[in-house]
Amino acid sequence: MEASSLPIDSCSKEHQKIYRDWFNIADSDRDGRVTGNDATKFFAMSKLSRQELKQIWAIADSKRQGYLGLKEFIVAMQLISWAQAGHEITFDILKSSADLENIGLPAMEGVDALAAKKDFATNGVHDINGSNHHQVPASAKWFTSKSSKKIPPSAVTSVVDGLKRLYIEKLKPLESTYRFNDFVSPSLTNSDFDAKPMVMLLGQYSTGKTTFIKHLLQCDYPGAHIGPEPTTDRFVVVMSGPDERSIPGNTIAVQADLPFGGLTTFGGAFLSKFECSQMPHPLLDQITFVDTPGVLSGEKQRTQRSYDFTGVISWFAAKCDLILLLFDPHKLDISDEFKRVISCLRGNDDKIRVVLNKAHQVDTQQLMRVYGALMWSLGKVLNTPEVVRVYIGSFNDNQFNEADVDQLGQDLFEKEQDDLLKDLLDIPRKACDRRINEFVKRARAAKINAYIVSHLKKEMPSMMGKAKAQQRLIDNLQDEFAKVQREYHLPPGDFPSVEHYREVLNNYNIDKFEKLKPKLVQAVDDMLGYEIPELLKNFRNPYE
Repeated sequence: MEASSLPIDSCSKEHQKIYRDWFNIADSDRDGRVTGNDATKFFAMSKLSRQELKQIWAIADSKRQGYLGLKEFIVAMQLISWAQAGHEITFDILKSSADLENIGLPAMEGVDALAAKKDFATNGVHDINGSNHHQVPASAKWFTSKSSKKIPPSAVTSVVDGLKRLYIEKLKPLESTYRFNDFVSPSLTNSDFDAKPMVMLLGQYSTGKTTFIKHLLQCDYPGAHIGPEPTTDRFVVVMSGPDERSIPGNTIAVQADLPFGGLTTFGGAFLSKFECSQMPHPLLDQITFVDTPGVLSGEKQRTQRSYDFTGVISWFAAKCDLILLLFDPHKLDISDEFKRVISCLRGNDDKIRVVLNKAHQVDTQQLMRVYGALMWSLGKVLNTPEVVRVYIGSFNDNQFNEADVDQLGQDLFEKEQDDLLKDLLDIPRKACDRRINEFVKRARAAKINAYIVSHLKKEMPSMMGKAKAQQRLIDNLQDEFAKVQREYHLPPGDFPSVEHYREVLNNYNIDKFEKLKPKLVQAVDDMLGYEIPELLKNFRNPYE
């Protein structure tokens, strides 16, 4: 369990008020975040050993953001009090809030004198989620600012802030110059960095995608339809919100505080098949789910969808932290559309998990054969020597008849379900690491795109025969990719799809592209080689 999901109700109202005041003392620049430097000064008043404080920070900042919000700060204070009472500090303490329920305030030497010096009446009050009603995070304004001024390093108070700054100053100029947003992926916005981790569910119709989400939430969500026929005919994002409601796709796509602006490129036909389902729920405070339309099979797949289905899946796959492919024992065949969907997940292989759902419908012997058949089918589509992780179970709220499932099967289902839930609950903790990983991946893709675009420009004649030269380059694009790869010693697996580039190039005049600007590429190389490692070093555990 993460520190931020610990029930703060276990802390009395009086204690909450005191902790708020202490938080305001520790938060030296009043931005709603206690950074490592702030914490080392404030936590020193506890007189605990460096080793104990190192463990307390590791538990409180379990998401490794590099700072503590109010919730995490309260957890740190409770852990300090627990340690002062002579108890050992371990991660297991968060599994039960009962231990922390009756704990008193920690002894912080000199805190009263500090509190007397500061007057909080004129400042905005932080709520329990660590946000400040009077302040908008400074980093949100970086993306709207027209000024070309550099962002001062002092403005960066978390790992994500650091990535935003590096993106605006180093990576975005390279992307804009070589049209990365047209060829590969739209430019990032503030909400892309701040979005909650996402889990996408994919599968043929009636494999239990919507039921799976309901099972995790233990309740219905707005707009959920379940049935044996293809019931979910749209992309539904299930996320946290103040009340239960469904919001249409066109509205969601233009909300600046949500990371779905890039979907406008798929047009109105897609946005009419996209909606957001909001509801208050503790799990949705940590994770957002994406329910997708059932992938078509048989005759149905010949009916053309009115939008680029695989393009949308690919867009979500790049944003998601986990992709679950759902199968059921009676639908193991992988249709042509499903093959296209799985192949468009290329580059996100580490996020893919397979769920063999409704496994209680077959006996143990059949299940063994079904598992073998599923692995054989996937092996032909995934094109990877590694075996993908498969979870076996029945993820729904209906208790299966124990007479139908032997003890072996029941034990297996329970263990598999526990493993999958552990994998899902691990996502928020790994979200910051995943964000860094995706950022580095994007930077490498932007460099390769710059090399390709500038190479095509270099191959164009300066005067006559430009139209013919352009057509020749597009027709022989595979060979041009090979030349770029050899010239810059790049791994062939990092190159994008030739077909996709060919399609985009048909709409452009290659002669208008920019030549290679080594300074822009060097800035990204420096960012990858020095600045990102430095950023991670600055925001690691301050007691290390």
